[in-house]
Amino acid sequence: MATHYTSITAEQAALIRNAPLFFVATADPNLKNGPDGTGALNLSPKGGTPLHILTPNRVAYLDYPGSGNETARHAISGGPITIMVCSFEEGDAGIVRLYGHARIAELDDSPLARQMLETPAQELKKPRQVIEVNIEKTQTSCGYGVPIMALVRERRVADRGRKYKGPR
Repeated sequence: MATHYTSITAEQAALIRNAPLFFVATADPNLKNGPDGTGALNLSPKGGTPLHILTPNRVAYLDYPGSGNETARHAISGGPITIMVCSFEEGDAGIVRLYGHARIAELDDSPLARQMLETPAQELKKPRQVIEVNIEKTQTSCGYGVPIMALVRERRVADRGRKYKGPR
């Protein structure tokens, strides 16, 4: 059963700090597809860059190019954001969800940029912005449906796949 909190707990913070991967979901506050074909909902994995806990009600991360910028578009429009972190370790099943709203800042304009750049992704392009999330509530759930997995390594630029992108 899920448990809700008003801020990040010490146990949630431990899971977040140890996670090599987190997921970011955002929604267009108008819940309609954009004129360019972008969707009303967006879900993206974020690996290679840590999720920084700034306070129990604020987190931030470096955002990199490589896909559309729907997270920023949804945040600027006032849409909600959910960050999900899972434990993939054998003896420690768990999921943490952080619910809130995001603020987007270009790298050169962000007061958090220096702190974020202390742990940049090694193989990704130059970061494009800092995404800061004000947390309104958190949720912890069991995580029994999450498989046990181990991080082999971060992807390299050479690993960049094209198989599922369709013909060019």
